[in-house]
Amino acid sequence: MLTGVGDQPFPRADAVLRQVRRRLVPFAFLCYVAAYIDRVNIGFAATELQRDLGLSSGQYGFGAGLFFLGYCLFEIPSNLLLEKVGARRWIARIMISWGLVSTATMLVADVWSFMAARTLLGIAEAGFFPGMIVYLTYWIPAADRARAGALFMMAAPVAVIIGAPLSEALLKLDGTLGLKGWQWLFLVEGLPSVVLGLLSLRVLTDRPETAEWLQENDRRWLAGVMAAERATRESVGLTSIRRSFSSGRVWLLCTVFFLNSVVNYGMFLWLPRLLRDVTGAEGFTLSAITALPFVAALISMVVVGRHSDRTGERRVHVAVCAAVTALGLLLAVASLRHPWILVLGFTIAQMALRSLAAVFWAMPPQLLGGRSAAAAIALINALGGLGGFVGPTIIGVLLDATGGYTGGLLALTGALIVEAALVLAVRLPPSRKFAGQPQPSA
Repeated sequence: MLTGVGDQPFPRADAVLRQVRRRLVPFAFLCYVAAYIDRVNIGFAATELQRDLGLSSGQYGFGAGLFFLGYCLFEIPSNLLLEKVGARRWIARIMISWGLVSTATMLVADVWSFMAARTLLGIAEAGFFPGMIVYLTYWIPAADRARAGALFMMAAPVAVIIGAPLSEALLKLDGTLGLKGWQWLFLVEGLPSVVLGLLSLRVLTDRPETAEWLQENDRRWLAGVMAAERATRESVGLTSIRRSFSSGRVWLLCTVFFLNSVVNYGMFLWLPRLLRDVTGAEGFTLSAITALPFVAALISMVVVGRHSDRTGERRVHVAVCAAVTALGLLLAVASLRHPWILVLGFTIAQMALRSLAAVFWAMPPQLLGGRSAAAAIALINALGGLGGFVGPTIIGVLLDATGGYTGGLLALTGALIVEAALVLAVRLPPSRKFAGQPQPSA
């Protein structure tokens, strides 16, 4: 009987990991789709919100970014509570509360209630993404993590592909039952998060040790593999919260992710309006154009994540993706009068930027161990996520000041160049193979 990790390979290793991925990753993916739609759907309603609430471009950008201030303040406490009370219950709490707050955004009436709603949404959602990253480290071995992360993070582009036409359709309900189109958008798109939160109580399991849906030998083998991996990581990584918070490498990762979030949300929360202004497209035509870069990103995320896992290399992959994103934005800047070349530039940028994220989030668990992993991953995501406040605000302020998008896009390009240089300075422990752990298959 195989009872754990040993010198001999476990014959059902690939089958067990496939079973784990099929149960947990698709559900995590669906939850992140719902989260991302609720987080960024104001991008599709930007014009209507500005008109009905009397918002300037600067006020809209500032309000859109306020989500990340509430998110930042509660990120670390949320992830520590996840470790304490269990991922299943805590992720359910997060999803139900953010779904309710997102739905309640339909009630905003002026600039102040708009900003309050965005802040509360950030507080409610705080801890979901880093919590899921930590949760997957309980189940997915390190050698397979970038690919699994890519499958999970594909939710972001899929959310845009789904959210763009859905949001345009909901906006066309303007006046139905006395509600504005954007009110229908928040009402309909917020409720799925509540439903998924309730379902997570049945689908998720806290740890392999308690996974009754695995056979006993499979459960014991996977628990042993993950315990051996944690022990090895703790022997070479940062295991105390104090040490991880004072680590220069952790703060470098915070800075890298901050710059990445500046670009990500600065680009996305303005993309529907930018494309509308440049192309003159409306309705489903606009939603189709908006979705094109994200369709292409689905392919690149899997390819880059798989290549990073095969080679065991992370830093250069992230740096190259940042550089390619910068080139895509420069092409977009040079093509503001040529709509289809502009779309090509944003497509290149999104393919590289989305691929970067999956590989980046395989780096912190390589550096961190013990309780410090939950706290430090939350710190990286929280402080890095402040870029989601800065990016949209920069675009909005420069748009008000100059009347165009060139200045804002060039600012994002500069952030990417600095990001590429900084990630190459991060020193990571050498990649290790854990006894009995299968390597990803081709």
